[in-house]
Amino acid sequence: MPGFPPHLSPWRETEKMLDEPDHGSFRRELSSVREAQLKRLEVTRPRVLGSREQGRVPRMARKPPPPWVHAAFLLCLLSLGGAIEIPMDLTQPPTITKQSVKDHIVDPRDNILIECEAKGNPAPSFHWTRNSRFFNIAKDPRVSMRRRSGTLVIDFRSGGRPEEYEGEYQCFARNKFGTALSNRIRLQVSKSPLWPKENLDPVVVQEGAPLTLQCNPPPGLPSPVIFWMSSSMEPITQDKRVSQGHNGDLYFSNVMLQDMQTDYSCNARFHFTHTIQQKNPFTLKVLTNHPYNDSSLRNHPDMYSARGVAERTPSFMYPQGTASSQMVLRGMDLLLECIASGVPTPDIAWYKKGGDLPSDKAKFENFNKALRITNVSEEDSGEYFCLASNKMGSIRHTISVRVKAAPYWLDEPKNLILAPGEDGRLVCRANGNPKPTVQWLVNGEPLQSAPPNPNREVAGDTIIFRDTQISSRAVYQCNTSNEHGYLLANAFVSVLDVPPRMLSPRNQLIRVILYNRTRLDCPFFGSPIPTLRWFKNGQGSNLDGGNYHVYENGSLEIKMIRKEDQGIYTCVATNILGKAENQVRLEVKDPTRIYRMPEDQVAKRGTTVQLECRVKHDPSLKLTVSWLKDDEPLYIGNRMKKEDDSLTIFGVAERDQGSYTCVASTELDQDLAKAYLTVLADQATPTNRLAALPKGRPDRPRDLELTDLAERSVRLTWIPGDANNSPITDYVVQFEEDQFQPGVWHDHSKYPGSVNSAVLRLSPYVNYQFRVIAINEVGSSHPSLPSERYRTSGAPPESNPGDVKGEGTRKNNMEITWTPMNATSAFGPNLRYIVKWRRRETREAWNNVTVWGSRYVVGQTPVYVPYEIRVQAENDFGKGPEPESVIGYSGEDYPRAAPTEVKVRVMNSTAISLQWNRVYSDTVQGQLREYRAYYWRESSLLKNLWVSQKRQQASFPGDRLRGVVSRLFPYSNYKLEMVVVNGRGDGPRSETKEFTTPEGVPSAPRRFRVRQPNLETINLEWDHPEHPNGIMIGYTLKYVAFNGTKVGKQIVENFSPNQTKFTVQRTDPVSRYRFTLSARTQVGSGEAVTEESPAPPNEATPTAAYTNNQADIATQGWFIGLMCAIALLVLILLIVCFIKRSRGGKYPVREKKDVPLGPEDPKEEDGSFDYSDEDNKPLQGSQTSLDGTIKQQESDDSLVDYGEGGEGQFNEDGSFIGQYTVKKDKEETEGNESSEATSPVNAIYSLA
Repeated sequence: MPGFPPHLSPWRETEKMLDEPDHGSFRRELSSVREAQLKRLEVTRPRVLGSREQGRVPRMARKPPPPWVHAAFLLCLLSLGGAIEIPMDLTQPPTITKQSVKDHIVDPRDNILIECEAKGNPAPSFHWTRNSRFFNIAKDPRVSMRRRSGTLVIDFRSGGRPEEYEGEYQCFARNKFGTALSNRIRLQVSKSPLWPKENLDPVVVQEGAPLTLQCNPPPGLPSPVIFWMSSSMEPITQDKRVSQGHNGDLYFSNVMLQDMQTDYSCNARFHFTHTIQQKNPFTLKVLTNHPYNDSSLRNHPDMYSARGVAERTPSFMYPQGTASSQMVLRGMDLLLECIASGVPTPDIAWYKKGGDLPSDKAKFENFNKALRITNVSEEDSGEYFCLASNKMGSIRHTISVRVKAAPYWLDEPKNLILAPGEDGRLVCRANGNPKPTVQWLVNGEPLQSAPPNPNREVAGDTIIFRDTQISSRAVYQCNTSNEHGYLLANAFVSVLDVPPRMLSPRNQLIRVILYNRTRLDCPFFGSPIPTLRWFKNGQGSNLDGGNYHVYENGSLEIKMIRKEDQGIYTCVATNILGKAENQVRLEVKDPTRIYRMPEDQVAKRGTTVQLECRVKHDPSLKLTVSWLKDDEPLYIGNRMKKEDDSLTIFGVAERDQGSYTCVASTELDQDLAKAYLTVLADQATPTNRLAALPKGRPDRPRDLELTDLAERSVRLTWIPGDANNSPITDYVVQFEEDQFQPGVWHDHSKYPGSVNSAVLRLSPYVNYQFRVIAINEVGSSHPSLPSERYRTSGAPPESNPGDVKGEGTRKNNMEITWTPMNATSAFGPNLRYIVKWRRRETREAWNNVTVWGSRYVVGQTPVYVPYEIRVQAENDFGKGPEPESVIGYSGEDYPRAAPTEVKVRVMNSTAISLQWNRVYSDTVQGQLREYRAYYWRESSLLKNLWVSQKRQQASFPGDRLRGVVSRLFPYSNYKLEMVVVNGRGDGPRSETKEFTTPEGVPSAPRRFRVRQPNLETINLEWDHPEHPNGIMIGYTLKYVAFNGTKVGKQIVENFSPNQTKFTVQRTDPVSRYRFTLSARTQVGSGEAVTEESPAPPNEATPTAAYTNNQADIATQGWFIGLMCAIALLVLILLIVCFIKRSRGGKYPVREKKDVPLGPEDPKEEDGSFDYSDEDNKPLQGSQTSLDGTIKQQESDDSLVDYGEGGEGQFNEDGSFIGQYTVKKDKEETEGNESSEATSPVNAIYSLA
C-alpha cells in the first residue's frame, strides 16, 4: 500500500532531561528576547508592529538586531517563492491540509482523534483504510467522522478498549478530479506496565570497588523517564563518582562507606498516564578496612589512602571493552557515553579522530561522561574516543559512529497548473542513506496499474506531461523510502483555461518606516500562469533589479525604503487570455527616535530624581510613551509623575532602585532607552555603590573627540570609564556609515587597554561616526555615545566586486551575479557596476550594460555556450581597475541523443558489465554529469514466483564508456535502458536491452526454529528461503553437541528441497546443540543460519538424578510430601491472620503516625501512584481558603509528620512533588472518624 513501506522501523521516542541554568547575578536575567533588545543605555532597532515591513532604522548607539530577526526574515523570503495556489471558487483536485503524525500515540483515558482535513472543489469525500483494508465506519457505533472533514473520532464513553483500535490508518480524500492520500498513521495506545515484584537482597561490596545498580524499568510507550531516590523520598546526590547512565542504571565509580547511609530506589515516570512506578530499594553493605565514617576524611587530600582503599587504574563500566560502534540517523541527536571505575575517580575527556568536536553542536553532560551532538549530519560520522584517566593511569574506548539517513527532500513535487496543450513535469527527488527508492502513484493506485495516458511519460523520479488535456487532471503521489523511513507527497495536475485575476483587495494602503525593507503583495492567478510586472505612479519601465525584486508569487520587495519611494504602485498580470491589474499606495513615515535618553543616576534616599526621555517621531502617527522597571510595566503611583518627555520620582526609596526603560512607540515602530537608578543610604557615597561587587564589567568610555582630520585618517580620543575592580584589557573601535547600512555598527580596529587615543585609517567617501567599547575579564562595557560624523573625500574604486559567476537559469539565458561592494570600498557616490560579456574564443565585440544591483540576466543565448565575463566597479569619481575575465556558461537543455551500441555482458549471477559508445558533445547540450542505466526485473526463471518490476538506476559519473551494475537478482530476466544526464536532466532512452542472470546460491532459510519438547528430542522447523535464486536441490544441516568448552563431533544431514522439519534424538541430556542450516542449488550452498538449543533446566550444577535417570521430579515421594507440608503451613498462617484482623478496631491518628508503612497496604499493590488529580480538584476533606490555598477540615495530618520536616517538595527530575497524590478510598474515609487524606509519602513507603 502507498505511504508506508513494509520495512519501516518501529516507533521510538527519546525524552530529554534538561537542566535549568543557575542565574546568580545581582541583577535578574532577562528573557532571551528582551536580553537581545533591552540593554542598559542601548536603543535597539524599531519594531514594526503587525505590518509586513521589516528592516532597520539608523539610530545612534544601536546594536545590530539579534540573529533570530534575520532567521525570521529569511523564512519570510523563502515563503515568497512558493507555488501559486488555485482560488477555491475554481474546480480543483483534493489537497490534504491537515493530518495526524505518522506515529500517533494516544492517551488510553481519552477519546481517540485521528485528523484528516482536505480542500478541493467540489468538496472532497473521505474514506479510511485500516491495516490496508477498507475501514467501514458505519459498522462501528463508537467511530464517527466529523462533518465536512475526514477526521475520525472514536468515543469510549459507552465502554470499549482503546487497544482494539491500534493499527495503521490511511485517509483518502476524493472528488471527481482525483484522490489525495494522507501518510499512513500508526495508532498506538500509551502503556505504563507495572514493575515486576522482586525481593532484593542487600548488595555487599568492598569499599573502593565499582558497583552498578540496575534499574531495568518496565517497557512503556513512550519510554519512561528514570530517576533515583531513597525510600525516604530524598533524591540521590550525583557527582563525578556516582551518576545515572542513559540506560537508567546507577553507576558507582568506587563505593565509599558513606554510600551505606541511604538506600537506592529506581523510579520510572510515565508521560501519558501520569504515574510513577517505584522499584523496591537496594540496600548497600560496604566492607571496609576503616569502619568509622569519619566526616573529616572526606576533605582529606588523599582520602582513599587515608581510608585504606587501594588505588586502581581506570576501567570502563559502560561500554565494555576497547571499541564499540553506534548508528545514528541524520537530524537526530547522537549520545555517546563512557562511564569508568577507578580509584581515585577518573576524569573523562572526549576527542574525535582526525578532527575537532563540532563546537556549535557538541555539549557535555553527566559530569563529562556523556557527549551529545545535536542535529547530526553526515560530517559527524567517524571515530570518537573517550579517555578516562586518574593519577594511576588512563584507558580509552573508541566508538565508531555511522550516520544513516531516512529520506529527506531534495525536490518535493509541487502542484502543477497547466493550460490545455501546455507541457510540464512533476519531479520527486530525495536523498538518504541508503539511497531511497521512488514509487509513483496516481489517485492512490500504482502508476503501473493506472489506465495508459499517451500524454504522460515516466522517467524515474520525473513524470513528463506533453500536450496536456482536461482528461489529464489527477492527483499523483510520490513515495520515497528506505529502511529508515519514508516520505509521501501529493501533487495534483490541474488543467485550466482562466484569464488573469487579482486575489487581494484593491487600492491597499501600506505605511512603512523610512530605511526599512518592505514588501508589496499582489496575489494573482491565471492559466496559463500570467507574467507580472510592477510600475510606479503609472509610468516608467518595469520595476525589477537594483533596489527592487519581484518574487514568483507577485510580491515586490523594496530593499531599503527612501522618501522618493512613496507613491502609487501598479501590478499588471498578463496571459494570452487577457490582463488584470491592482494598485497599492505606499506612504513613507519617519522613524521614532529617542534623541535624549535617560542616564544612569545615583541618588540618596528621600531625594527627587528625574529621568528624561525626549522623542522625535512622524507627526502623522500617534505616539505613546511608557516606562518599564526591571523590564516589567511600571506602576505610576502618587510618588511618581509621568510627563511626555520625562519621569519624576519624589522621595526616592530603596525599592525604587533598578533599571528604567523608556518605550516610545507608534503603531508602526518603537524605540527603547534604558538607565539604571542606584539608591544610597545616607552614609553612602556615589563612589562605592558597587563596592560589594568584587568585579564587574567596565563602564562605557565617554567624551569621544576627533582631531588631526586628514583625507584618509583621523585621530580618535576618549576618556576611559570605571574599570570596576578588573583592569581594562582592550578597546574595540566601531564605525557606522549612513549610506549603505545606516544604523549598523562594524568593528574597525582593536587597541590595548593602556591607550585612550588612536589614529584610524579611513576609506574614501564614507560618512563615519565612531564609538568605543571597553573589555575586561568580566565582559564588555556598553558602547560609548557616538562621536560626531566625519566624511572623507571621494575617489575612484580601487577594487572590483568578487565572486563573479555566470550560470544559466533557463536554456536560453545566462545570469551574471557578483558580491556587491560595501560602503568602505565604494569610495564615492552612485556606486554601479559595468557588466561586460562576449562569447569565448570569438572576435565579437564586448556587450556591456551598467547595473546598480548585484545581478544581470543575458537573454536569447545559445544553449550551453562559454562566455567571457567582466564586472567593473564605477562611481562618480571614476572607474575601478580593469577586471580579469571569468568564464561562465549559458543555460543547459535536455540531451538530444542516447548512448548507442550498448552491450551487456553477464559477469556472474548478481552483476553485469556495460559498454557503450559516447554521445557527440554537441548533443549533450550542457555539462555531461553522468551516463545512467535504468533497469528492472521483468520476471524470474522460476515459475509462479512474483517479482517487483520497480525501476532501479545505476549512475556512471563523467565521460565513461563502461560500468558495472551489481546487486541483481540471480536466475531472472532483466531489461535495461541507458540515458545521458546533464545539469538539466535526462536525455532520450537508448534501445532496450534484455539479459538473463544465471543461477546463484539461495538466501538463508527463513524462520529457523529450534524447540525442545522433552529431554530426549529436539524439533527443528524452517521455511523456504525468501530468494531461491535458482532451482533448489535440497538443504544441508550441520550440528554439533557442546558443553562449555567441550565440542563433540559434527554431524551432517542432507534433505530434499521440500522437507522443512527434522527431529534430532539427543544422546547427551546435559549438552547443548548448535545447528547450522543452509539451502542448496546446483551452484552451491547459500547463506547459512545458526541457532542453538535451549539450555537444560539446571545447566550449571546438574544433579545425578537429572544426569542418569531423567526422572520427572513431580513423581518423587519426597517432593509430594514437601508440597503437602507447605500447603498446611500456608493454611495455618491464613487462619492466624484472619483472627488478628477480626480483633482490630479504631485507633487514633497520632498512634497511626508512628507505625512504619510497609508494602502490605492494599492500595499500593500495583507499585504506582497518581500525581495528576482530575481537573485539579482538591482532595476530599479539604476546603479552599479565600487566598486560593487548600486547608484540611478534619485532619491535622501532614507530610511533615511522616518525613524529615517541612521540606516536602522535590523536582520531577528525581524528586517528589507534593501534587503527586493518591485518592483515598471513599469507604475507608467514611468508616473512620479520625481518617486522614493519604499522604504522598504513604504511597512511596508502601512500595518499599
